[in-house]
Amino acid sequence: MSAKPEVGLVREASRQIVAGGSAGLVEICLMHPLDVVKTRFQIQRCATDPNSYKSLVDSFQMIFQMEGLFGFYKGILPPILAETPKRAVKFFTFEQYKKLLGYVSLSPALTFAIAGLGSGLTEAVVVNPFEVVKVGLQANRNTFAEQPSTMGYARQIIKKEGWGLQGLNKGLTATLGRHGVFNMVYFGFYYNVKNMIPVNKDPTLEFLRKFGIGLLSGTIASVINIPFDVAKSRIQGPQPVPGEIKYRTCFKTMATVYQEEGILALYKGLLPKIMRLGPGGAVMLLVYEYTYSWLQES
Repeated sequence: MSAKPEVGLVREASRQIVAGGSAGLVEICLMHPLDVVKTRFQIQRCATDPNSYKSLVDSFQMIFQMEGLFGFYKGILPPILAETPKRAVKFFTFEQYKKLLGYVSLSPALTFAIAGLGSGLTEAVVVNPFEVVKVGLQANRNTFAEQPSTMGYARQIIKKEGWGLQGLNKGLTATLGRHGVFNMVYFGFYYNVKNMIPVNKDPTLEFLRKFGIGLLSGTIASVINIPFDVAKSRIQGPQPVPGEIKYRTCFKTMATVYQEEGILALYKGLLPKIMRLGPGGAVMLLVYEYTYSWLQES
């Protein structure tokens, strides 16, 4: 008798992990070019730099002309390698934190938000080394053929700076802030609003209902967490003066960017981020829910 609940738990966890990994893989393959553009905007410091991008259209044109089509897919291997465990961790831990919080007398709205925060913090620990490699590759403006390989660049970081907070895990605090805040808003908004708006019997309208709520969830979460994202990119990307570390900790980096470049600098890359994580966030939630439902039926 005791084996049945255990088998059920393992099966449920497997479904959540497979559905979460599938959601991440689909999202990254569709949206990665916008992530490259977002990172480039976040690491550029002043408009007078001849290599700086003047607009979103200008960035796409310059990357295509100077680096070719594959320039938009720089740094894609780290997120692809990370997406299955990353999104599996995101959705699986969200469900588990939600269950644990069920033993505490919290409102459903607060439960979704706190479970999202917990899943984001857990996800950040898993993904941070991949983010360090990805940002470094995305910052490289050489042609795709001339840039180092993913594994080669990771080895360079480990050899020069090691595995710690100055090396393959630098920017961890900013990554914790970015993912924690994003998931808290993302899951909190999505599930609370979805429960407030009645289910539609028409499958197409029901799909659009979920997509619309997911789009809003990803957009609002992106606007709220982007200062952490900018800080993360500055810490993990190339420093202004080679050999001198200017951006070291999360909140100090935010303060430095604000003092030197103004409040709007903390929102650099917001448009490509929203263009990616608005629809991308909706895609992830829908792929997760439909894949999870299919796995349950199968």
